[in-house]
Amino acid sequence: MAMRQTPLTCSGHTRPVVDLAFSGITPYGYFLISACKDGKPMLRQGDTGDWIGTFLGHKGAVWGATLNKEATKAATAAADFTAKVWDAVSGDEVLTLAHKHIVKSVNFTQDSSCLLTGGNDKTIRIYDINKPEAEPQEITGHTSAIKKALWCNNDTQILSAADDKTVRLWDRTSTAVVKQLSFDMSVSSMEYIPDGEVLVITYGKTIAFYNALSLDLIKTVDAPASIHSASLHPDKDFFVAGGDDFKLYKYDYSTKEELESYKGHFGPVHCVRFSPDGELYASGSEDGTLRLWQTEVGKTYGLWKCVLPGEFVLNWVQVWRLSWP
Repeated sequence: MAMRQTPLTCSGHTRPVVDLAFSGITPYGYFLISACKDGKPMLRQGDTGDWIGTFLGHKGAVWGATLNKEATKAATAAADFTAKVWDAVSGDEVLTLAHKHIVKSVNFTQDSSCLLTGGNDKTIRIYDINKPEAEPQEITGHTSAIKKALWCNNDTQILSAADDKTVRLWDRTSTAVVKQLSFDMSVSSMEYIPDGEVLVITYGKTIAFYNALSLDLIKTVDAPASIHSASLHPDKDFFVAGGDDFKLYKYDYSTKEELESYKGHFGPVHCVRFSPDGELYASGSEDGTLRLWQTEVGKTYGLWKCVLPGEFVLNWVQVWRLSWP
């Protein structure tokens, strides 16, 4: 009999969770940041979901959030026309970067020296964090709001997805478009995997995989419902996706076979990402919660404890759950 998936529920937000991101693996473990329409991005321990702190300062919905690899810096993108950079250790605000419209996306370079932003003013901006007084480099060309902008190819190129139904690959130095993909509808999400240069794009019910440097199509998979987000496992064995039907789907990357589907959220799933070690994936939903799901159900990891057949053991997480209605 298949073991039952028991997600860990991370509460605290009061509005829909619209973006999330993991740090790399640090000497203190790895960390998870969430963006929410309540305007209060939160930092958590990545393997347990335990709340660490809330970044206070935005005056509108937060649409995007990210951590640098070392989990020492955080960045957020918000409806108050700003992107902010935070000290992720102290929680202090380091920089406020004023924009002309709602900011949707933030992404650090690998050395954390520059921040990439994109949003409703259709412009990609590159800020030198060490020179906050300097004007940002601007890249224009999209004709509608930018949903996501990501560094790629060792920070020499930029990938962007916009409501103009295109995904574009830009050269950082010349700011010219190197390649472009066009779709019949707006792209709902985009994930870049540096190892192997894989780009994961979702639109409608489709999850598509591309070579991130050539933008050549690798494969597509159609899901049963409209998909808002998808994430590829670090080992590229599986990928997960979530969307309108409140479910999380897990697929075999090689065969495209649906392996599992779980319903845990009480609203559409807006974002999903694998942890850097691949042991779990996190999802954020319209219901205001994040949930952590095991990649291998039944394995002892984080707050999950493997119980062998015949044993009756309640770990403290299960006891805590049973004590609440």
